[in-house]
Amino acid sequence: MAAKILIVDDSATDRLIIKNMLKDYTVLLASDGAEALEVINGHHEVELMILDLNMLRMIGFEVLEALKSDARYQKVRAIILTNYDELENEIRGLKLGAVDYIRKPINLESLKIRIDIHMEMLRLFKLLEKKLRDSTLTLDTILQQAPVGIAISHNSDPGKGFGSETTVVNAVYERITGYSKNELKLMGWAQITHPDDVDEDLEKYEKLKNGELESYSMEKRYIRPDGSIVWVQMVAARLTPVNAPVFRQICLIIDITKRKSAERALIESERSKSVLLSHLPGLAYRRSCDGDLPLLFVSEGCSELTGYDPESFINTCLLPI
Repeated sequence: MAAKILIVDDSATDRLIIKNMLKDYTVLLASDGAEALEVINGHHEVELMILDLNMLRMIGFEVLEALKSDARYQKVRAIILTNYDELENEIRGLKLGAVDYIRKPINLESLKIRIDIHMEMLRLFKLLEKKLRDSTLTLDTILQQAPVGIAISHNSDPGKGFGSETTVVNAVYERITGYSKNELKLMGWAQITHPDDVDEDLEKYEKLKNGELESYSMEKRYIRPDGSIVWVQMVAARLTPVNAPVFRQICLIIDITKRKSAERALIESERSKSVLLSHLPGLAYRRSCDGDLPLLFVSEGCSELTGYDPESFINTCLLPI
């Protein structure tokens, strides 16, 4: 039976927008934490939950605590939704077992990529479990057929290469980074990571090794052998218990270079547009063509006419007039 995704948000508009974006999956909806637990109890196929932390009834932290404390819910992975100024909430959510976070206003393409990579990780774990039951299915076959870059390593030092005990580096991982498996054995991932991304990656990696996190996700850059830059969405997770004598990890990556280039172009376009519109009297806005037609842009004239900041209307369906 296919896995299901549960969206938990007290905003009906946000639930619908995310659901419409996830047309490739079976999606269930809940308006608060209490309803979310009821849905999980009635649908045991729920394996991934998109959870807003800020709800009126049974907030997201209470849901995470329930998932962590009750064995019935421990297979459910949670991606939490936070606001840009809620760093402490993100850290608290990750410590309570969330596998990732998305900041509002939601970038739908980024959310879709993160969901895809977590669903792929779930699929791989299921195949690995099946491998233990089916001796005719090889681990190499499973990983080489996966559509994402995958590396499994026993080495806990990011500066010393994957090491000779590396279980696998699949062809997609080699293609994305530009390095062969043998080259990666001699290099640490910190050596091929862009200098501006190393500190954040190392900080999260240490928490992974120490058992403070079971997994973490981030957008980062690799430097290829020819000096070019590739952006990836990465998820890293531990494969061994905290007190195991050997630390083993899995890393999944998806190439998002084209999306990051498009984002930069869009930011520049929006900046130029904002400069133009800031000199125009009145108010201008732009809607999406998806779902309930949420607003994507509102000019600065909104503040003078309505008394509200333009950001108050972004990703909503409310007209600022």
